[in-house]
Amino acid sequence: MSAAARKEPAAMETEVREKIHLEILKRTGAYHANDHILLPSGQHTSEYIEKTLVTTEPSFTEGLGAVIAKHFAQWPVDMVLSTGPGALILSHCVARAHPSRPVVVYGAKGLSGGKRRVSLPVEFQRLIRPGAKILLVEDLVSTGSTLTLLSNLVEQFGALVVGIGCLWRRTSVDLDNRPVFSLVSRDFPTYDPDKCPFCKRGVPA
Repeated sequence: MSAAARKEPAAMETEVREKIHLEILKRTGAYHANDHILLPSGQHTSEYIEKTLVTTEPSFTEGLGAVIAKHFAQWPVDMVLSTGPGALILSHCVARAHPSRPVVVYGAKGLSGGKRRVSLPVEFQRLIRPGAKILLVEDLVSTGSTLTLLSNLVEQFGALVVGIGCLWRRTSVDLDNRPVFSLVSRDFPTYDPDKCPFCKRGVPA
C-alpha cells in the first residue's frame, strides 16, 4: 500500500484543499516560491505572501471567504472582527457567507507607550455587547501577536471569541485553545543574511 493510500481521509482532504488554495494564491500573484526574497524584517526567505495582492480578484476572495464561513457555520456569530485592508476584505466575504449574517467591524493597529496595540473606532465599540460571539479573521498569521491583541480587546468589552479564521497560518503557537481554521497551514524558513543559502550561492535578492 502506498504512503498516500495509508493517509487518513481527513488529512488527504486537507492536503488537497491546501494545494487548491496555493494555486489560487499563485494565480493572484500573491504567493512567491523558489526565489530569493528580502523580507521587511531584514531576513531572507525563498517563499513569500504579498498580502496586498491576495484580495485583488473578487471571485477568488469570495470563494476563500465562503470556505472559512462554511467551517464556522455551526457556530452562531454576531460579529466578524479583523485588522488591515486585506483581512477586512476577506472578513466581508466570510460574513456574507456565514448563515448568522454577522456584522463586520475592524480594528486599527498602532503604538501606545512603545507597545503595539489594536483599537476600535468609537462607532464600532457601541456595537460590541457583553456576551456577543465574535469570529476573528486574518489574512496571514505569523506570530499570532495581532490575534492576541484582538482577543484581549474583545474580552475587554465582555464579548467572546468563538473562533479564528485565516487565509495562511505560518505559526503553530497556541492561541488560547480557540478553534483555528486556516486555508493554508504552511511555514517557510527565514534566514539571517550571513546564513542565507541563496546569498552563499550568489543568487541576487
